Amino acid sequence: MISSKYEWIIKDQQPDQAFLKLAKKEGLDSLTAQLLYTRGVTDEAALAAFLNPALEDLHDPYLLHDMEKAVARIRTAIETAEPILIYGDYDADGMTSASILKETLEELGAECEVYLPNRFTDGYGPNQSVYKYFIDQQGVSLIVTVDNGVAGHEAIAYAQAQGVDVIVTDHHSLPAELPEAFAIVHPEHPETDYPFKHLAGCGVAFKLACALLEEINVDLLDLVAIGTIADMVPLTGENRAMVKFGLEVLKRTQRMGLQELFQLAGIDPTSLTEETVGFQLAPRLNALGRLDDPNPAIDLLTGFDDDLASQIAQLIEEKNTERKTIVQSIYEEAKAMVDMKRPAQVLAKEGWNPGVLGIVAGRLLEELHQPIIVLSIQNGSAKGSARSTEAVNLFEALSPHQSIFTAFGGHSGAAGMTLPVEQLDALADLLATYIREQEIDLSQKSQLLLDEELVLDQLSLDTIKSLDKLAPFGMEHKQPVFYLRQAKVVNARAMGQDNAHLKLRLQQGQTEMDLVAFGYGAYVRELSQLKDLEFAVTLSVNQWNGNTSLQLMMVDVRVNGVQLYDLRSKNLALPAGVPILTADTINSVVAIDQLPDQLADLQSLFAGKTFEAIYFKNTIKTPYYLSGYGTRDQYAKLYKTIYQFPEFDVRYKLKALSHFLKIDQILLVKMIQIFEELGFVTITDGVMTVNKAAEKRPITDSKIYQDLVETVKFQELMALGTPEEMYAVLKEKEDDSDEK
Repeated sequence: MISSKYEWIIKDQQPDQAFLKLAKKEGLDSLTAQLLYTRGVTDEAALAAFLNPALEDLHDPYLLHDMEKAVARIRTAIETAEPILIYGDYDADGMTSASILKETLEELGAECEVYLPNRFTDGYGPNQSVYKYFIDQQGVSLIVTVDNGVAGHEAIAYAQAQGVDVIVTDHHSLPAELPEAFAIVHPEHPETDYPFKHLAGCGVAFKLACALLEEINVDLLDLVAIGTIADMVPLTGENRAMVKFGLEVLKRTQRMGLQELFQLAGIDPTSLTEETVGFQLAPRLNALGRLDDPNPAIDLLTGFDDDLASQIAQLIEEKNTERKTIVQSIYEEAKAMVDMKRPAQVLAKEGWNPGVLGIVAGRLLEELHQPIIVLSIQNGSAKGSARSTEAVNLFEALSPHQSIFTAFGGHSGAAGMTLPVEQLDALADLLATYIREQEIDLSQKSQLLLDEELVLDQLSLDTIKSLDKLAPFGMEHKQPVFYLRQAKVVNARAMGQDNAHLKLRLQQGQTEMDLVAFGYGAYVRELSQLKDLEFAVTLSVNQWNGNTSLQLMMVDVRVNGVQLYDLRSKNLALPAGVPILTADTINSVVAIDQLPDQLADLQSLFAGKTFEAIYFKNTIKTPYYLSGYGTRDQYAKLYKTIYQFPEFDVRYKLKALSHFLKIDQILLVKMIQIFEELGFVTITDGVMTVNKAAEKRPITDSKIYQDLVETVKFQELMALGTPEEMYAVLKEKEDDSDEK
């Protein structure tokens, strides 16, 4: 059956005529105008600022805490030729952050080197042994962290004690106690009220670059766009402006490594969007850090050697392919370990690659809708990632129990952890206890905000052009999701590898349009049969064989009312696990298989029950509806024939009589029983004798005939009627009872 993934929240906020006129002047259609209005852009100033962000409106970088101090120290290091270490992170945000600062410092003539920590040997954030190596072996006297540092107390204290200043530039959640660094540049620092709190690590690095260069270096914005989109920070305020301009820079990028990566990935840079970055480019960069040494990414993003750029791009492509294979393998193994009796899953196994466990946990969360922890076991220790639903706050549930962890950190929806293997059962019990004590309903779905309702005949390719003016879309400014109802499915077919996906042809009024549903291939029967479907969709452009058309992309689907499925075809089997409807049935999802003889018997099984889904198999043991209940001529012909024989042995001559009269044998048996009931014949030991003195009576006086008529009508309904017609009749008795 079909079950929606989300709880739908449909916005219903209509803009006034004044705003619609303003939007029209900006080239926006009414659909786009309403969308902006419901998202809080409600006046002329806000509309202009949103549609026309300007780099000149970016906030002064010196409003960030310790920026002046950091710039002065870096300039001193450049002037005195001090070796500078840029210490980054192993993800796309960390890679782009380090590249931004590297190019900036090199432009200013600095001696600098970049190091991105290895996930497997160095871990996340400042690492004391790495700091020691660069201090002792490379003579580094200034370390600048990018996209990390606010939690690096020990390593930073060590460096400062060695006379090496550490400048922290970071955007992650601030701990209760900050490290004793030379300077901390952070948009949420409590001692400075920076106007925009949601910069990514690369955004903070770019702010430092702007302060050092005393100008906005537009050529760095392609790196800002990649890191900001990859790190899934809100695409509002400064981030929106930097990403919007950064995507334009990225479309014409001169970075050799990115050009090579685009070619290998099949990315057309001229049509590149935030989705290209989020779903194609960023995962490839992240794959390097998930599986191997992330440092080649710096040469990819900043280097000028064609051959080296090509080699690194090929390496990244190979790692991305390897990452997909590893994720799928671990996902399948982890899924097989799931115990749905538990309210949360703690899944651990030796040999799993810890670099991809967050992806696996996310996939299982989407499928199971409960907290998921996936851990790799090595040397008696389990290390991995957790993902959770909106209902269960992981940090609140687990942070009070630090004693079971070697390391733990995260927030409400995601966490990373390391703990001894012997504590795995305790971890599972802690989560289960928290869910039970907080009385959390895990069946509660996450909310999906629908911007407005679609009318298909009002859509065109110009609609897409209008909506594109609101791009880039991302966190807190998500791609618009629309509500579609009263659309009939006129065609449905599975497509893609293993028929995993689905393509529907929808009709609303006189307008038809295609809808693509990724991952719904198994539901082709359900979605082709159901009525009263409602869809949550996004809009996209389909280009095929030189033709360009508008199409819908399904985000979610739900059914308004009971779901009725027709399985009466011989090649359609009942779904596994769906119970057959009986008097004792308590399930809300049932199947009707073997039919009783009378409608009332089946109606009684419906009495007092509410169903979510009904599967109609409707097996008919004796199909009276095929032969009917007999015509006047058939009864007359039968009587005339048997009247000629004083005695007729129905045991042996029934088949011949059926053939002679051209009456189906099952109907003939009923007709003879009716004659017997009315006294027209008597049957003794299988021998039928005509009662020539019998009183004339109409066939309709027979109870057997009356029952047969009802049976035929019942079977006709159950064999030939639509699921909606069947359901309406089966509920009639209960509805009549309710009215009384």
